[in-house]
Amino acid sequence: MAKSAAKAPTQSEVLNNLATATGLTKKQIAAVFEALTNEIKKNVTKGSGVFKVPGGLLKVTRKKVDAKPARKNVPDPFNPGQFRDYPAKPASSKIRVVALKTLKDMVKK
Repeated sequence: MAKSAAKAPTQSEVLNNLATATGLTKKQIAAVFEALTNEIKKNVTKGSGVFKVPGGLLKVTRKKVDAKPARKNVPDPFNPGQFRDYPAKPASSKIRVVALKTLKDMVKK
């Protein structure tokens, strides 16, 4: 039989582990995460569009995607000889999260 994969820790377990490691209360740890969430939101939505998590773990970036016009009678790549229509897409923003060197080095070990 195949081994079952290890489960990811729950939010409560993460808060308990961090509280134990730092000597802070769970409420204080939760407040830190709330402040970090607000800081990411502020920088990604209204600021420069880039936020690096301290410690060199992650980089969060926002990319604006332009609107795409509708296209009619485009050859269908999945059904040769047939044509299809693509609807228009409005402009949007995409979020990209990139693992930085520190996090990559943790995984290598």
